[in-house]
Amino acid sequence: MVNERNVEQITDMDEDFGQWFTDIVTKAGLIDYSGVKGFFILRPYACALWENIQAVLDTRFKELGHENVSMPLLIPESLLQKEKDHVAGFAPEVAWVTHGGAEELAERLCVRPTSETLFCDHWAHVVRSWRDLPMLYNQWCSVLRWEKSTRPFLRGREFLWQEGHTLHATAEEAELETQQMLNVYADLCEDYLAMPVVKGIKTDKEKFAGALATYTVECMMHDKKALQSGTSHYFGDGFARAFDIQFSDQENKLCYPHQTSWGLSTRIIGGIIMTHGDNNGLSLPPRIAPTQVMVIPIATHKPGINEKAAELVSRLKATGIRAKADFSDQRPGWKFAEYEMKGIPLRIEIGPKDIENDQCVAARRDNGERQPITLDKLESRVPELLGDIQKSLYNRAKENLTHNTRSAVTFEEAKNILSQHGGFVKTMWCGKHECEVRMKEEAGVTSRCIPFEQERIGDACPICGAPSDTSIVWGVAY
Repeated sequence: MVNERNVEQITDMDEDFGQWFTDIVTKAGLIDYSGVKGFFILRPYACALWENIQAVLDTRFKELGHENVSMPLLIPESLLQKEKDHVAGFAPEVAWVTHGGAEELAERLCVRPTSETLFCDHWAHVVRSWRDLPMLYNQWCSVLRWEKSTRPFLRGREFLWQEGHTLHATAEEAELETQQMLNVYADLCEDYLAMPVVKGIKTDKEKFAGALATYTVECMMHDKKALQSGTSHYFGDGFARAFDIQFSDQENKLCYPHQTSWGLSTRIIGGIIMTHGDNNGLSLPPRIAPTQVMVIPIATHKPGINEKAAELVSRLKATGIRAKADFSDQRPGWKFAEYEMKGIPLRIEIGPKDIENDQCVAARRDNGERQPITLDKLESRVPELLGDIQKSLYNRAKENLTHNTRSAVTFEEAKNILSQHGGFVKTMWCGKHECEVRMKEEAGVTSRCIPFEQERIGDACPICGAPSDTSIVWGVAY
């Protein structure tokens, strides 16, 4: 159903995708702008969505043995300087505190852009023996990165995230941890957010500052651009050496432990919007939606209507479904448009004729289909519909990814595909930094990852012609 209210309020996504995105985040009640550029207010609906994501991840982290901790907000400059590659990578984005009240500080303090140095400083104080390892920590917090250009969810100066940090006795354990946590992110994206992923490893040019290896899950948005949706980093023992973290192994020899970090932020909410939204607003996957079912009573002035709507909500809640009803005096059409905008997966309508027929009417947000449900089948049929919607959203996103991923053997072919179609292009790659830079300069794309699922696409790097056994994915990224 096309609703005039929605059409008036939201820019057509095919005309101006950026403005469409901005319209969605404001008009669906996710974001408001603060008085400082790049600092956004997460309204209750966005917080509820983030809390659901947080609950999924926090449960999984704890199942895998991780514990939550809280590190300070400020980092002394001398501490940040201990790992040179790390500080160089973040230097352009760092915000500094120079005064406490009217007094100038003896040492500048960095507002954390990430917390590796804080964890290392702590571990240097508490790690003594192999019995102390592994240390499996996570924290939920905000970080600050002074971005030049900003956009809600996708590139804010302050954003919420989780950052996991772990310390291990051996490189093998740390490598397993790094890939295990990447798979946690992939499972979240695919199973809960209905966002299919490409899993792989970043090139040296694109990896995290100070890491030996960065693993990533890349998702394709509706406009065929990439969103880096979760990363996991293996540091080896570089940070441990820089911060003098040592432990006595089982033979009483001093060793340096191996470290990982991994994170996912509120930018994933932007990914949900750009993967599933349409010109009527959000379209949320049921497994993550704050409200899965909205019950709309029709003709509320008639006796028994509101009571029946409340009964349906109670019955749905009893089955574990997140359900609400709107008893306001707004017209039904206004309510339909409002909850389409907010992306609520399923709407249940109940009016006098429905009660006479012992039924309600279910309207799906993903495809607009409406169908009657007999009231005695409510508890069985609604979960089925929510499951169907979840699958439908995933399949639609998967089709977008598959349809807009192409292979190229030559450089000209790759450039033509990207200029005419956009999306992802898979090629072979020789591994040279120069070829990666040339691809960005001449084709306007960056490497997204070297996928775990390797393919043979010719025998040579299309950029320089050198023999190659490695395939890579290129694309334009947010």
